[in-house]
Amino acid sequence: MEDMINGRCGWCGTDELYVRYHDQEWGRPVTDDKTLFEFLVLESAQAGLSWITILRKREGYRKAFHGFDAESVARMTDDDVRRLMQFDGIVRNSLKIKATITNARLFLEIQKEFGSFYEYTLSFFPDRKPIINTFRSLTEIPTSSPESDAMSKDMKKRGFKFFGTTICYAHLQATGFINDHLTDCICRKG
Repeated sequence: MEDMINGRCGWCGTDELYVRYHDQEWGRPVTDDKTLFEFLVLESAQAGLSWITILRKREGYRKAFHGFDAESVARMTDDDVRRLMQFDGIVRNSLKIKATITNARLFLEIQKEFGSFYEYTLSFFPDRKPIINTFRSLTEIPTSSPESDAMSKDMKKRGFKFFGTTICYAHLQATGFINDHLTDCICRKG
């Protein structure tokens, strides 16, 4: 994989959806809990799959999980799981569907405890500030960090599913808590 393609981090290639995601979302700071929940759902669904697979099904996930409204998802039942196992718009994996419901309930508990999931996430960062890395090559980008290790460990202890340190690190990258755009990327220059 090339480090840079058309001035962008090479991982996004030339697929229009991937390029748009790279340019408009990945690594940009997210502070609202609804979007953080959306990424938590999508990243945990991605476990073992490619991110582009999940991006292509994003609207299906939005429809299946009530526009990523955590309270509505938390109220979903086994009947909803059975219904979603027949829905082509998402990855039909009953463990991941059930995990999304469980994770929504736990997400709400974290909001009550910390005031917001955003505040909870910041609690794992030095000085409660995002990290901006200065990598020049894709091979330098890690798959985890001390922050993702600690956050994932805490989330697992709370009962979250499909949110190991690698998925957690991807979540932190996607939501801008860790900016891993390469130093020569157009997203670093603007």
